[in-house]
Amino acid sequence: MPARPSATRRTVLRGAALVPAAGLGTAACSPTGGTTAPATPTAPVELGADGELAEGAARLYRDHNVVVSRSASGELKAYSSICTHAGCPINKLDGTTLICPCHGSEFDATSGEVLKAPATVPLSALPVRTENGRIVSGPAA
Repeated sequence: MPARPSATRRTVLRGAALVPAAGLGTAACSPTGGTTAPATPTAPVELGADGELAEGAARLYRDHNVVVSRSASGELKAYSSICTHAGCPINKLDGTTLICPCHGSEFDATSGEVLKAPATVPLSALPVRTENGRIVSGPAA
């Protein structure tokens, strides 16, 4: 039986260089994405002043994983900003379109509906209201 060639220094170094890089993809696409906030508020959270959100606009509250929109009639709607495809926190709002950084899914911040795959399930609706001039989301106290 022929002898097996031993690994060269170059082969060993090349393999060692690939090991740390292999973990980067999983870290970048991990559902937590470094956030510690729950996927949806478990208690009422104050998001901001009611006057900060114009009619027809949306605002992303990254610290609470919530997006809130105000319709032309003044009605508030809130949705979880955790992507329904892989659980990544959505960190970009372009107008009223939420864009997931992990795989590019897009959602309508005014309805929670999917605008672009790979996600196929709409965002989860959340309770939202105003109290003392502040926008509050989450279950009633």
